[in-house]
Amino acid sequence: MSYAYLFKYIIIGDVGVGKSCLLLQFTDKRFQPVHDLTIGVEFGARMITIDNKQIKLQIWDTAGQESFRSITRSYYRGAAGALLVYDITRRETFNTLASWLEDARQHANPNMTIMLIGNKSDLTHRRAVTTEEGAQFARENGLVFMETSAKTAHNVEEAFINTARKIYEKIELGVFDVSNESYGIKVGYGAGGANGGTTVRPGDAQASGKSGCCS
Repeated sequence: MSYAYLFKYIIIGDVGVGKSCLLLQFTDKRFQPVHDLTIGVEFGARMITIDNKQIKLQIWDTAGQESFRSITRSYYRGAAGALLVYDITRRETFNTLASWLEDARQHANPNMTIMLIGNKSDLTHRRAVTTEEGAQFARENGLVFMETSAKTAHNVEEAFINTARKIYEKIELGVFDVSNESYGIKVGYGAGGANGGTTVRPGDAQASGKSGCCS
């Protein structure tokens, strides 16, 4: 399928915050309550439409364990967008956001769009981080903020699509040199509204075959 642009995303955050579940809900529209830890990096993709243009999102789901941080860092460099995820029921995952953000700012391009995600909003009875705290952290650090539930799909579509919309707006404003793929943006033959054919490698549109998830 042709696309106007391909945007590369990275999903980052502590172990067990629901990164893989967010990806699975977005790409496959399903939820798996049994969670297997991501080993290294896993991959999913999906087409969306912004401003009547087909946009392909190529999403890299990273492991949250400290032992994989060096692998995760290597993926920052080619990403146009990042979803920085914490678990609203575990304050310690919120407390490490500054460390993840420092990593992202150090290793990614300065114009990368970062969406802060407070996941597991369905577990309000176990909430340990208020919505206001999440919003304040986002404001202080120039991030977009949203609470989601990978279990109920609340705001999952919006999180991925709003991030893409921000990237698209930056392209329209000339912030990115779209001929330089190191920014995590690739121009397809569909750019400018044409529906020309684009060669897509086999497996590009396949979601990661991961089993196991959490809210």
